[in-house]
Amino acid sequence: MKVVIPGGTGQVGAVLRRALAARGDDVTVLSRRPEQLEDGVRHAVWDGRTLGAWADELDGADAVVNLAGRSVSCRYTDANLRQMMDSRVDSARVVGEAIARAARPPAVWLQMSTATIYADARSRADDLPHDETNGILGGEEPDVPLSWEYSVRIARRWEAAQAETEVPATRRVALRTAMVMTPDRGGVFDYLSWMARLGLGGPVAGGRQHVSWIHGGDFVRAVELLLEREDLAGPVIVAAPDPVQQRDLMRSLRAAWGGRPGLPATRFMAEVGAFTLRTDTELLLKSRRVVPRRLLDAGFTFAHPTWDEAARALVAQARARRRP
Repeated sequence: MKVVIPGGTGQVGAVLRRALAARGDDVTVLSRRPEQLEDGVRHAVWDGRTLGAWADELDGADAVVNLAGRSVSCRYTDANLRQMMDSRVDSARVVGEAIARAARPPAVWLQMSTATIYADARSRADDLPHDETNGILGGEEPDVPLSWEYSVRIARRWEAAQAETEVPATRRVALRTAMVMTPDRGGVFDYLSWMARLGLGGPVAGGRQHVSWIHGGDFVRAVELLLEREDLAGPVIVAAPDPVQQRDLMRSLRAAWGGRPGLPATRFMAEVGAFTLRTDTELLLKSRRVVPRRLLDAGFTFAHPTWDEAARALVAQARARRRP
């Protein structure tokens, strides 16, 4: 396939572009700065907001997978939240414009979204996880910090930018993705592992909040399935079927690193730590509990369905990469 990946230079984009190129696809990455990428991966510059020469890459392509958007690993200040909103909405909108103007538009457009679009799991009276049919979108839960509510607003407008585009010849899928775990430096798994190795990976604020996640290899395989399956459109949750509570996630991770101790942290301590690391406590405190009903119904088989096994596999990969 000829696949165009806007935002393909980030952590998730790197995993995907390498995998698609390795299987023989013709891959083109769009990013804001010139990049030297792997052999077999082309690069074009765009600004993520306006049409330009980059739009020619989509004309005649088989698929576009838009991963563009400012990182959420930051303090949720007003300025950063606006950048998060604008980078997502603008990039989705302009990708839609490029598809609409193409003489030979891509057959499928996979648009990154987020499992954060769903309500905090602790607000569900029925104690069920969210899925594509029975999930409750967030934004109206009581006692939710304003920044969390804004995160849901970002997710809704992100998906709306794709859904409102007139591209009748192109199938559209919104990837409601959980935390993607890879052994690469700088990703969420690397950050959690750093905490676990330092003995800081204990329960945070009791640790009962759920964490939804997916192994990077399964993320790639899910994308490959969605590129191929012409019967799948609309929102699709891209997460492992085993969401776990934060205390259990960190317990398994500490065990995988050799049974390190894990000091618990109060909510206040989490606030102080997040401020020091220039990130936000939503990533630690919001309860994300989703299950990939549509992927499972489509017959997708996870290579890493449970966190215990996935943590051991990721730690083994991380250790192998650190060896001289």
